[in-house]
Amino acid sequence: MRAMILAAGRGERLRPLTDKTPKPLLEVGGKPLVEHHLEGLANAGFREVVINLDHLGEMIREILGDGSRWGLKIRYSPEPAGALGTGGGIAQAMPLLGDAPFAIINGDVFSHYPLARLRAIKCDHAHLVLVPNPAHNPDGDFSLRGGYVFAAGQPLYTFSGISVYHPRFFANAATGSFSIVPMMKAAMAVQNVTGELFRGDWYDIGTIERLEALRDHLKQQLNQV
Repeated sequence: MRAMILAAGRGERLRPLTDKTPKPLLEVGGKPLVEHHLEGLANAGFREVVINLDHLGEMIREILGDGSRWGLKIRYSPEPAGALGTGGGIAQAMPLLGDAPFAIINGDVFSHYPLARLRAIKCDHAHLVLVPNPAHNPDGDFSLRGGYVFAAGQPLYTFSGISVYHPRFFANAATGSFSIVPMMKAAMAVQNVTGELFRGDWYDIGTIERLEALRDHLKQQLNQV
């Protein structure tokens, strides 16, 4: 199974930090956030990773290189200025992702989710990892019933940004910039989206406050060792 890290976002809410540093290269726990993803993927048995690039993308390429230091092969999917959105970015990268199900990780989340579990998921269309709602998203995104994800229902959970897709999910996808959410909801309506609930550590670093909260959390963990 191949994996893709979504790293093309501008990180507007993290400015001025992201004016000179792309979101995935922001430091958490003594290293760039994206390195946590790469280490986790390598330890979980992944060997090929795709990373999409836009804002300050060449900085990411220069620092990560070909991925060999993690035992990975990294290939890059450059996007036009302004990026292509989650859906458009994945759709453009499909030639690099192959014909088998592949994992997706948002470049601005941090989690202790066991990534090896993704490689065992039987995915015919899409599989989403959900988490309990954080303070910044109290109303949640999707519900989970009988192993299937729905756009409505109770209780609602938050989409973690960790998922698996079968290439057929993107078979009729548009080109250019677009959100993946309408595609998800259409697939949910016909029960083509499975899911699971993860209750372990998960952080979305979309703002400076949330980034600092993660940094504080990791420092506390280190002090407890």
